[in-house]
Amino acid sequence: MTIPINNNASSFFFILMDFPGLETAHCWTAIPVCIIYVLSLLGNTTILHTVKSVPSLHTPMYFFLSMLSVADLGLAVSTLPSMAAVYLLGQRKVGAATCFVQLFFIHTCSVIESAVLLAMAFDRCVAIRAPLRYATILTTKRIGAIGLASVTRGAALHLPLPVLLGRLQFQPVNVLSHSYCVHPDVLRLASSSTVVNSGLGLFVMLSTLGVDAVLILLSYVMILKTVLNIASNAGRLKALNTCISHICAVLLFYTPLVSLSVIHRFGKMKLPAQIYMLLSYLHFLVPPVLNPIVYTVKTKEIRACILKTRSLRVEILVM
Repeated sequence: MTIPINNNASSFFFILMDFPGLETAHCWTAIPVCIIYVLSLLGNTTILHTVKSVPSLHTPMYFFLSMLSVADLGLAVSTLPSMAAVYLLGQRKVGAATCFVQLFFIHTCSVIESAVLLAMAFDRCVAIRAPLRYATILTTKRIGAIGLASVTRGAALHLPLPVLLGRLQFQPVNVLSHSYCVHPDVLRLASSSTVVNSGLGLFVMLSTLGVDAVLILLSYVMILKTVLNIASNAGRLKALNTCISHICAVLLFYTPLVSLSVIHRFGKMKLPAQIYMLLSYLHFLVPPVLNPIVYTVKTKEIRACILKTRSLRVEILVM
């Protein structure tokens, strides 16, 4: 991916941040960062392998779960290079083009995950409100179309962002607030007008994450309305129990994201740098780790398949 940048691009670069207060101990902070990435990769690849290898899991709910795992892997892989350079190698300098490419993939994967969470909300809504039509509404072809639309929307809307950033002027040395590049953080360091960039960034955020969040909320309003019409308490609990994993995934994704966006765009008071860093980590690093754990714990089909696979491997090793 080639980003057209301004003429002085070779004369400026960005400085990535360690966790504030722990700059001299980056070798030690690398340990939890590496553990987080290993758990993320293992958890999401396990989900993907389990869904692929078990025919009984070839249903819309688990196809969407696989998409969520792919989006989580995309977030992990997008942030890994710069974080590895900062925490493992102590290298904090990054070129402009590399920074712009990274922020494109980070934001694209984030929007893809938001779209998948919306699709999963639609899946739960159909399953509870129209269970008899579930298989005819969510066909394999439609699920594939939803996945393709999610990727296309994320990539198409974010492609102009690095291009427009490349036309701005920056100081020779620009210190970021995070250990990876994100659009609002890079934009605040520009020394030329950022009206167009800021407006486009806000539009993309509202038209994707904002719209998705509203539609997810409406989906759960419809689900709750249907659940309240169920006569038995056992039936209500059973219906709501199928949504718990998805609700946890939504909260893990949107809570730190909304907080971070509000602070970046509308925050007037100076907050400690640790707050920015912590919210950023909660958004980009925690969901890829916890989503597989939540779905494994709350979904007995996946848990049973994983345990069965492990038992077979142990038997093979013993033999």
